[in-house]
Amino acid sequence: MVREHPKFFLATALAGLILRVFFLVSVPAVTDDSRIYADFATNWSQHAIYGQTESGQIVPADTRLPGYPAFLVAIFALFGPANFKAVMLVQILVDLGTCLIVADLARRTVSDRAARIAFALAALCPFLANYAAAALTETLEVFFTALALDCAAAALDRMNQGRPCAKLWAATGAAVGACILLRPDGGILLASVGLYVIVQAWQRRGGGRGVPVAMAATLVAALALAPLVPWTIRNFRTLHHFQPLAPRYANQSDELALRGFNRWVKTWIVDYASVEEIYWAVPGDKLGAAKLPNRTFDSAQQQDTTLALISDYNQSQEMTPALDARFGELAAERIRTYPVRYYLVLPALRIADMWLRPRTEILPPDVRWWEFNDDPKGSVMAVGFGLLNLAYVGTALLAMVRWPSGVRYAGLLVGFVVLRSLFLGTLENPEPRYTLECYPVVILLGAVFLNQTLRGE
Repeated sequence: MVREHPKFFLATALAGLILRVFFLVSVPAVTDDSRIYADFATNWSQHAIYGQTESGQIVPADTRLPGYPAFLVAIFALFGPANFKAVMLVQILVDLGTCLIVADLARRTVSDRAARIAFALAALCPFLANYAAAALTETLEVFFTALALDCAAAALDRMNQGRPCAKLWAATGAAVGACILLRPDGGILLASVGLYVIVQAWQRRGGGRGVPVAMAATLVAALALAPLVPWTIRNFRTLHHFQPLAPRYANQSDELALRGFNRWVKTWIVDYASVEEIYWAVPGDKLGAAKLPNRTFDSAQQQDTTLALISDYNQSQEMTPALDARFGELAAERIRTYPVRYYLVLPALRIADMWLRPRTEILPPDVRWWEFNDDPKGSVMAVGFGLLNLAYVGTALLAMVRWPSGVRYAGLLVGFVVLRSLFLGTLENPEPRYTLECYPVVILLGAVFLNQTLRGE
């Protein structure tokens, strides 16, 4: 397909490269998380200790999985310590590779024409380009997600033709394993592929037809989980506890996990603004009670209790076990009073916020972008990004409604998006970047919509 349309692919790839370099030059993002990953990588490469630096000492830790630090080790070894610009340049190339993989996935599941449209949508997608210029896991996670889905589609094609496909299933498992080593939620991709393959095996039962599919599921699971074995053994031997992934709240073994506070946050939070203003403020910064939305309180008495808790925390900006337990008691009271709100309504609202909010969290616009008086230019930029995000998501939804049978293996692709969205609804920090791994599917479905529209169907 590339040989048949070399000018199109070259011109589109060049436009995509220019877009990513623009983000690299104008708004490169090195966040606190970036520095944590770099600290792991530096200590690992220079001192052979996988850990964090605390008070000048290197302390072994498991708060981050080793996938991204390993990537940083390789980049820093080639281009110098803490060379984040080199990291971003390599990520730009990886992201352009993602565009080709998305196009190949569209070719396998839809058509060559849809593949070209998908390549253009991916190359010119500012959300993918933006994170290529950020020293974070997103670019690699999206790449391996797209690769796993593409390998799975290729394996299903061969299986349906009765041809050998073990290598493709092995590649699928390896790509899923890379996703898991980058971030624990990469396991959702394993669940999605596994469930789809199991359904295929059930449908093919009888006459032994389901046996190859069941073997495929086993192969994918084995290769996806194999990299976690040495990681788990290391954690048990070095840190003396069983930890096959990473701690839920990225806390050290001797550090307090704020379960009570986090549960209280989940009883009212629905938007990313509260993540920055409230959730990330603890511990270390004062909590601004004025930033709490009205839904934080169910009664005047509960408001008094909440404000008293915040006042006690603000005295030292430290969360003690006793104070965390008090937040947990308040959360339990609110859950008992309105269980449907906690278990259904708020998760649905968090999912909607992650999907529909303008994807400007690492760009200049203020988190309260709708308050135009503070930063009109930033607000206009956020609105533009929001409308563009709605265009991507809206066309994908319309494609599924109007042409539900227009995509082969749609159950695999859409099932991944649904499973990931449901999982994200359970988090207390609704960050839009968490849905970025679904964008290969969003782009593919958007290409279906444009392809069918251009054909007049």
